[in-house]
Amino acid sequence: MIRIKLALVCLLFCSYTASQAKVTLPAFFSSNMVLQQKAEINMEGKANPGDLIMLACSWDQKKYAQRTDKAGNFKIRIKTPAYGGPYIMVLSAAGTAIKFDNVLIGDVWLCSGQSNMEMPLAGWGKISNYQSEIAAANYPNIRLLQVNHTTANFPTYDLSVQNGGWNVCSPTNVPEFSSTAYFFAREVYKQTGIPIGLIHSSWGGTVAEAWTSAKTISQFPDFKTALAQVQQKNGDEDYLKQITAWNEALKLQDKGIKSGTAVWAGKNIGDAGWKEMTLPAFFDAKENPGFDGVVWFRKKITIPQSWTGQELILSLGTIDDNDITFFDGQEIGRSEGYDRERKYRVPKERVSPGDHFITVRVFDGGGGGGIYGEPSNLFIQGAGEKVSINGLWKYQTGVDLKDLKPIPQANSGANRPTVLYNAMIHPFISFAIKGVIWYQGEANAIRAVQYETLFPALIQDWRTQFKNPTLPFYFAQLAGYGRGEGDETSWPMLRNAQLKTLALPHTGMAVTIDIGEEADIHPKNKQDVGKRLALIALAKTYHKPVEYSGPVYQSLVQQNNELILTFGFNNGIQAKSGSLKGFLIAGADQVFYPATASIKNGHVHLQSDQVAKPVAVKYSWANYPNGNLTNQSGLPAGPFRTTL
Repeated sequence: MIRIKLALVCLLFCSYTASQAKVTLPAFFSSNMVLQQKAEINMEGKANPGDLIMLACSWDQKKYAQRTDKAGNFKIRIKTPAYGGPYIMVLSAAGTAIKFDNVLIGDVWLCSGQSNMEMPLAGWGKISNYQSEIAAANYPNIRLLQVNHTTANFPTYDLSVQNGGWNVCSPTNVPEFSSTAYFFAREVYKQTGIPIGLIHSSWGGTVAEAWTSAKTISQFPDFKTALAQVQQKNGDEDYLKQITAWNEALKLQDKGIKSGTAVWAGKNIGDAGWKEMTLPAFFDAKENPGFDGVVWFRKKITIPQSWTGQELILSLGTIDDNDITFFDGQEIGRSEGYDRERKYRVPKERVSPGDHFITVRVFDGGGGGGIYGEPSNLFIQGAGEKVSINGLWKYQTGVDLKDLKPIPQANSGANRPTVLYNAMIHPFISFAIKGVIWYQGEANAIRAVQYETLFPALIQDWRTQFKNPTLPFYFAQLAGYGRGEGDETSWPMLRNAQLKTLALPHTGMAVTIDIGEEADIHPKNKQDVGKRLALIALAKTYHKPVEYSGPVYQSLVQQNNELILTFGFNNGIQAKSGSLKGFLIAGADQVFYPATASIKNGHVHLQSDQVAKPVAVKYSWANYPNGNLTNQSGLPAGPFRTTL
């Protein structure tokens, strides 16, 4: 705690009144905030034209003064010292004042991306050990700012945040906050003692182009039409026509719907030819890698005599993305969004003893899709007892989106070029930050090659916008998820695009290939994701002597029937357990075969009886690979291939 001189105390508190302030400030100026240390902070706002704006900050005993211009605008530039606090700030104008209590000077990190960054400790996320992690989250020098989901077709300085602004990290405030961001901050704070401010501005299921400014995205011909639609003033009517036509085409293609009737939901349809799968699970992870579209799920249940004439509760856990649910062919509910819990009521007049059928039409527009979550969340309840409905369900594919034109993008949707940058990043560009952490890519996986240029462009774009060409930008590589392997799969290609992005200076990539979950696109282990991002920051930004990387492929030579690979970060290079695995090699024909791998003198040697003269290698090149190469850090080597 600093000591505040008596004169400053008088200045601060004598000028403060309980009347309503006439000053308007961005939402990121509030009590409990963190300001970037050793920086120039721009406090911009509005008041009455000609008002004298006074600012006092307890850390430097200074008073700042400025009159507003004819439009009522003002900008006060504040110099911040090295980290410390808590401090007090008071901004006054025309006899009113705004007081900011419990202000810290430290490092501010912007945390963005899609659902794996958004995933909270509790709520829909429920990370590993979430209850004990929440109970232990008592870090008064870590502060949290949660940005609301908002879009804008043009850049804005208006900002929507939760809970009135910044909040102190505590068991009360952390449960619905980004788990990756929290674990990142916790590790950095423990190792440095520097107060950390986290701005969490992410949105599940969103694409990278939505987080990029118009100036940058306009350089991509692929987005020309979509950007023009965003920036036109009367696009809503056109979109309504387009999406109506697209939905009609979807219904016409859906084999489960005939003449507008959900025929596959009927009680007495013949379902002997339907396939079976175990729920809960992501459909595209278990049965059909990369599938997007409509899948119909069906299960027979038997209602006991004791439930007759009673209203029932049907719980389906969570569904990605949208569903329509039927009981004996009659719709009982529908929901949109992967983060909504599905609980529907079966009217008592439909409840009779004997066999009945639950049918769920699931629409997935991209990424993981299906009925997923905890098995205990799938049940039907009546007469005070629950009956589990997890396990085997029958299913049938209604329509594959590959057979339709791309989904039209609304002028109010999140997955349009620029709209998230405009609303959720642009308001911060005059606010000094230390760096960025990012976890995104799943939504762009079907366009992985494009991501090779799009993602670096986004990073450079943000550096330009924040006027900091060396802004640290650290990102998580996609974790292992799903089935299937080979060049035609999108996730290995997306990871490769992320790897290539390391060519940009002041970047770092946390490899998470080993902590994914085959059947869950939202892995529960966010502790290690946050820690691995923190290790990169500690090494590269804070210059701490920490191990932050597993082996990184550098080069290869061909010697007789072997490939000999050289890796950076090769101190203690080894298999994490058992023999070395995860490598494939190929000859000039580019047909890959599993390789026998060994480590000699810090190099990886590969050979196969099926490849006489190998020239190329892949490692962990699959959606959910089994590679186990590591080094003395215990961190994994990332996926790579030498044929791109």
